[in-house]
Amino acid sequence: MENVYDIVIIGAGPGGLAAGLYAARAKMKTLILEKDKTGGQIVTTNEVANYPGSIQEATGPSLIARMVEQTEEFGAERKKDTVMDVDFTEKIKVIKGEKEEYKAKAVIIASGATPRPIGCPGEKKLTGKGVSYCATCDADFFTDLEVFVIGGGDSAVEEAMYLTKFARKVTIVHRRDELRAAKSIQDKAFKNEKINFMWDSVVEEIKGDGIVESVVFKNKKTEETTEYHADEEDGTFGIFPFVGYKPQSDVFKDKIELNEGGYVITDADMKTDVEGVFAAGDIRVKSLRQVVTATADGAIAAVAAEKYIENNF
Repeated sequence: MENVYDIVIIGAGPGGLAAGLYAARAKMKTLILEKDKTGGQIVTTNEVANYPGSIQEATGPSLIARMVEQTEEFGAERKKDTVMDVDFTEKIKVIKGEKEEYKAKAVIIASGATPRPIGCPGEKKLTGKGVSYCATCDADFFTDLEVFVIGGGDSAVEEAMYLTKFARKVTIVHRRDELRAAKSIQDKAFKNEKINFMWDSVVEEIKGDGIVESVVFKNKKTEETTEYHADEEDGTFGIFPFVGYKPQSDVFKDKIELNEGGYVITDADMKTDVEGVFAAGDIRVKSLRQVVTATADGAIAAVAAEKYIENNF
């Protein structure tokens, strides 16, 4: 079939790149589409210490660079384009990009999920320099330092408890006067001597020259603002916003099955409810969103897509 790819992968994070590697290595005509920077969230991580086999001083960008090199070595094609619409109703799937239209026998959705930002001045500039959205990834950098966890849901409180293994003090900052987390999780947090609470408060601004040095809090009830400065000996501290994630799935609404949070529902082989459409990585309903699980998803999705093509074309 002329101008039809075997597999089009939407997203070039670890899941998409792993899928591209496995698909191209299986001699599938493979295209990886990415609307933004290659690598997804991991490129904002300065060190990747928990990915099996990471070399010393491995960074998010260096790990992604090696993944990209592997996909290119096996012949996967990469293009920068924003997917505006998809048509999965026919055997040949159609992906409508901002720049052009693509056709494929199988599609792997690996468009990821992005942390919802606080939305305050300084947050974006200091992301990866004291502001982190992944305790599992970055907790080690804040050993014996102070950290603030922003949020009051299950993930915020669970991540706060995880951070107590590293930080000397963890403060949960919540915009309300009680947590939204499950009662069992709350009970554990209240019993943890390292965890403190700042109620009815939001982050107004994060300040620092190349690294987080201070943060301005505002009390929602009194309207009073206070600025917390890093301990002089520490020089910095951590800010971990956990106010939710937004799956990049808007374009797939009503095209495939999503859960109430907008995540793609798949089976163990990464199959969606539409024949020939698979999903991998953070976009998928799953319990752990890490590089290692994204790459595993990508490999499984590519192998499943290859089998689907062999049986249907």
